[in-house]
Amino acid sequence: MTRALERGIAPIFINRWSPRAFDESGISENELQQFLEAARWAPSAYNAQPWRFIYARRDTPHWKPFLDLLIPYNREWAERASALVVAISKQKFVPPGGTSAIETGSAAYDTGAAVAYLALQASISGWFAHIITGFDKEGAKTLLKVPEGYAVEVAVVIGRRGNPDILSQTLREREVPTLRLPLEDLAAEGRFAFK
Repeated sequence: MTRALERGIAPIFINRWSPRAFDESGISENELQQFLEAARWAPSAYNAQPWRFIYARRDTPHWKPFLDLLIPYNREWAERASALVVAISKQKFVPPGGTSAIETGSAAYDTGAAVAYLALQASISGWFAHIITGFDKEGAKTLLKVPEGYAVEVAVVIGRRGNPDILSQTLREREVPTLRLPLEDLAAEGRFAFK
């Protein structure tokens, strides 16, 4: 499979992908903070910035408890990563001119935009970010002491690319950048025109 640049987009968009083979590199606090700084600049409705990130770096006391949140399928490959980041969204905000908090209606969407910024900055910096939903969200709420009014959304596995031979046969077969649907299957002018 080959990804191709179309319609004049920047190469970063097709160069970013989500591998599972990582090389057990450590990541410095400063490097990870750079990815989180990029996420901070994502757009959000009303500029509410509902995203919150809690992370663990490899070779720290936080690593194993975070890793244990993952389902076995994801833990199998993520254990060689450099960092795990849990993305959380704040569900209410006080709108401009308002006096009381209301549901944002877009907290998960906005947090997803911030996670995408994080993934793109990681890619620009020579790292890889693999976004997953296969983890114990209730367990994460407890472990991370997430209060009411916040939702655990996704986890992001960050690392340097490793040799795919370390993966099981099943995972090794999937260790390639994936393609996307054609644009005409995703965007239409004027009305819904999709299968």
